[in-house]
Amino acid sequence: MRRMLVAAILLAVTSVPAATAANPTRDVLWVALQACLLAKKAAGRTFPCLDVDLGDAGQPGTAVLRAPGQPTHIVVMPTADVSGIEAPVLQGPHGIAYWRAALAARHYVSAPLEDRLPVAAVGLEVNSVGGRSQDQLHIHLDCMRPSVMAALKAHGGAVGGTWAPFPVALEDEPYVAMRVPAEEVDHFNPFAALARVPGWRTSLHDASFAAVGAASDDPRGGMIVLAYRASDASAEELMDHSCRVARPRKGS
Repeated sequence: MRRMLVAAILLAVTSVPAATAANPTRDVLWVALQACLLAKKAAGRTFPCLDVDLGDAGQPGTAVLRAPGQPTHIVVMPTADVSGIEAPVLQGPHGIAYWRAALAARHYVSAPLEDRLPVAAVGLEVNSVGGRSQDQLHIHLDCMRPSVMAALKAHGGAVGGTWAPFPVALEDEPYVAMRVPAEEVDHFNPFAALARVPGWRTSLHDASFAAVGAASDDPRGGMIVLAYRASDASAEELMDHSCRVARPRKGS
């Protein structure tokens, strides 16, 4: 019965549309997180999470959760109460720590695919206040849409180290983009970077971003970060939770 209850909680986390979520439902992820923390502290186990790091004085804690019925859809979240993309604490070292935890969790996406998807091709994403269903920061990890990866392959060469409009619309939205050099990825803070987009610092609650490794034939490498602003901004639209890009080809 307890497993069924936890499954129901996790299902609610990923299935409640942001546009129709009532206030009580926006804390479901927080409730599930508390179950993970209790299991870790009481028994050294992490269920229903995949992993729990309680952190210490110098490093904030994080937890990793898999969406039920979606083997490649992972979320990484703080163990502390952090509302989301707009939280001021993310502008400092905590933002880097949560980003780094998400990078480290990408293998939870690639492993079920039997390495048909390189870890570098796993996308990371955070929604805006209006585009999310939960008020606990959670970084989505999953495959990116084939059309998005094709656009990055075709136009990624135009992306430099400072924010600029991406050459084409993605899922009908105009994005800005920047490149993070490979040697800087581990120390990057995407939340602080969003605040450097001209005119965005005071309206980060409307921002959403996604990030993924540059195309394998891109000589400059690193990661490309894509962002846009809208009242219901959701760069999660760039993700493909069915992960078509990594499906085995027929006859293979």
